[in-house]
Amino acid sequence: MTRKKPLDPLASPVFDNLRLELRRGCLSVAALAALRTEQYGYTLRKILGEYGLAVEEGTLYPLLRRLESQGLLTSEWRDEGKRTKRFYRLSDHGAEMLDLLLAEWRSIDASLNGLLLGPHHGLARAISERH
Repeated sequence: MTRKKPLDPLASPVFDNLRLELRRGCLSVAALAALRTEQYGYTLRKILGEYGLAVEEGTLYPLLRRLESQGLLTSEWRDEGKRTKRFYRLSDHGAEMLDLLLAEWRSIDASLNGLLLGPHHGLARAISERH
């Protein structure tokens, strides 16, 4: 009898999809937080990368355009040295939204910690086994 080799959950397409969903929301909040001080795209990418949130240009620039179209960021083109660069900054509305999102983040974090660490963590399994 041959034993099936266990699947590597990190190589699973399900994990990849769920991870991508999780990162998308986190990346929006991280970009808003990082843009409390003015940055251009390259420096923003470096800052996010330094905090473990590596992001490709093809993901970052559409995100910045979307956040700006939602009124959460402002931007302006400026000459910097020999190049023209687009600088982004959190708008007043973006700062308010960041505060709301961080409050939501803390609430979700507290809920998850309660579920993961609480004494009832086996309760859902026990209930489903009875039904």
